[in-house]
Amino acid sequence: MQRQLNEQSGEGAEHAPVEGDGQPHRPDWTIDQGWANYTAEEHAVWKTLFERQSKLLPGRACDEFVQGMKNLPIGPDQIPDFAALSEVLMKKTGWQVVAVPGLVPDDVFFDHLANRRFPAGHFIRKPHELDYLEEPDVFHDVFGHVPMLMNPVIADYIQAYGHGGLRAKELGVLDKLARVYWYTVEFGLVRQPDGIRIYGAGIASSFTESVFALDDPSPSRIGFELERVMRTHYRIDDFQESYFVIDDLDELLALARIDFAPVYERIKGLPDYQPGTVLPGDRVLSRGTGRYHQAKRAGASA
Repeated sequence: MQRQLNEQSGEGAEHAPVEGDGQPHRPDWTIDQGWANYTAEEHAVWKTLFERQSKLLPGRACDEFVQGMKNLPIGPDQIPDFAALSEVLMKKTGWQVVAVPGLVPDDVFFDHLANRRFPAGHFIRKPHELDYLEEPDVFHDVFGHVPMLMNPVIADYIQAYGHGGLRAKELGVLDKLARVYWYTVEFGLVRQPDGIRIYGAGIASSFTESVFALDDPSPSRIGFELERVMRTHYRIDDFQESYFVIDDLDELLALARIDFAPVYERIKGLPDYQPGTVLPGDRVLSRGTGRYHQAKRAGASA
């Protein structure tokens, strides 16, 4: 669910030390980052990714992302040390970054977020696989997510999502809440006085989707509305067909404070929407042509 990410960049994870039953040694699935074990080639991959994305994002990433990046010990020359990141984060918003082997169970993921621990993959993609990622690596998790955790609103919102995820799993509605995470934390856009900007990590860490999400005429950009998003499927195999745009980050803080139970009840039994659907009641900021995905579907059926 929340850790199944395809953002056009990367590859599979290494595995943590496990017991005979296939479980990690630690019940919370954390592992040591093993920073000293990164090779020169791995640091070089980070440098390539960091430099090309840093050149691309000015004028595309939201102000809060840019500011968060400036205030963190993140640079092009080496993969960041999670301990150094956590020291700065703890002072600013009370968060820390913990290393995990890759995908973790939903309840483990939610518990980490609820306690202001961000689980980040410790591995990095291979040099020949810069532009495809099935499983989030250290570049996606650190470059994409951590700068926004320096913002108090996002810090509170993601913690609230952790609590909400545990509750949604109990209620059997995790798929609905997962869509909110996907269309905000991973693939969210926000309006600024100077235009629509990126705050979602899945876009911010992707060279190709950073351009597609803002510039391509194919996807629709629609004003965020909670129940609409909860009923909308998303793409895990390609670029998004629709992006949901918030008016400002405080909109997320409002989401963090509401009781989702009545919302789940209202949408119970209602049909879901496909990723590219535009509804008559949508607040459409730009209606997409849909040509990119139409061409992909035509090619697949040929």
